[in-house]
Amino acid sequence: MTNFKNMVDSYGSPLFAYDFDYMKNQYEELKEAFRARKSLICYAVKANSNLSVISHFAKMGAGADCVSIGEVKRAIMAGIPKYKIIFSGVGKSDSEIKEALKLDILMINLESEAEMTRVELVAKELNMKARISVRVNPNVDPLTHPYISTGLHKNKFGVDINTAKRMYIKAKNSEFLEAVGVHFHIGSQLTKLAPIAESIKIVSSFLRNLKALKINIKFFDVGGGIGIDYEGEKTIELYDYAQSIFMNLTGLDITVICEPGRFLVGNSGYFVTKVLYEKQNEDKRFIIVDGAMNDLVRPTLYQAYHKIEVLNDNKELSKADVVGPICESGDYFAKDRELPQTAHNDLLVIKSAGAYGFTMSSNYNTRGRVAEIAIEGNETRIIRKRESFDNMIALEKDYLCN
Repeated sequence: MTNFKNMVDSYGSPLFAYDFDYMKNQYEELKEAFRARKSLICYAVKANSNLSVISHFAKMGAGADCVSIGEVKRAIMAGIPKYKIIFSGVGKSDSEIKEALKLDILMINLESEAEMTRVELVAKELNMKARISVRVNPNVDPLTHPYISTGLHKNKFGVDINTAKRMYIKAKNSEFLEAVGVHFHIGSQLTKLAPIAESIKIVSSFLRNLKALKINIKFFDVGGGIGIDYEGEKTIELYDYAQSIFMNLTGLDITVICEPGRFLVGNSGYFVTKVLYEKQNEDKRFIIVDGAMNDLVRPTLYQAYHKIEVLNDNKELSKADVVGPICESGDYFAKDRELPQTAHNDLLVIKSAGAYGFTMSSNYNTRGRVAEIAIEGNETRIIRKRESFDNMIALEKDYLCN
């Protein structure tokens, strides 16, 4: 059992802590599910972009799914080979495209015809061939939160089948484009296999059409989105997930790419925060902690549920809101949650905080971003220092006019 009190004594509060052994187990389970086929697991860096986390997966043989040139450079710095890096995202600037091509990564994932035009022009300027894939939108409802749904025509991601076909034919006839992959990703926190299986069937049929047109696709990228247990959700069986892919690729010599993020790191993470005091407004109880929405925004952004453990011996429960110091009504971690009475300096451990926690944090209210800690075996180590006031104003102070 992790001693969070010792951790806070050593590194301060609040903080994020990640169980690296858990991450390894998740990666190995997924790799085992894909054992029967040529495959590449590309860690979705946006879930948790700490260099030590990325490096942990690099050492296990993972690639990286990146959505900015900054993430591409993080992946390379952390030891991911450039030939295992995919650059996705709806809005890539010319400078990002140019840098990605010069870095010679595996491929750039295109999300529109307009983007293809820009990539082709940049590749022509550099007198090189750009390896590309196209994100196909299968128009399947992922049955997840609308903010993290990405596979419907009303979402901003990807292109429809007919547009994708035009793009692949254009790439085949272009001196500066080489189509090597086909890609889809219908959403995040998926807990039902049926929408994924339906999407696989649609896109694998499209892949066969491309093969018939003599377009030599080498990679079938099924995206990520495998959900995790936040509140007792029944999650997808990895064997069933892998088999739903394989059964649609019979007879094809192709490498399957999977882009998990939350699945690998979500339940590895803990956000540890300290109680400042309690407050009672008539019949409304508040537990006020030193963490805030700038640290972990998921509860207010997605109305997301995170289990909370209070580290004290009190057994009597009553409903409370867990709130932070920020001047926003949306600054909360839980509402009307049955929790024990707390005292000053008691610790709350907010679970399932390894994905989209620190990466979505901010300096709102001029609050420094918190420390990040790795747990491996029985040891802990710091993997990102707590941000100081001087860190926060470093890019502003030289321009202060008195």
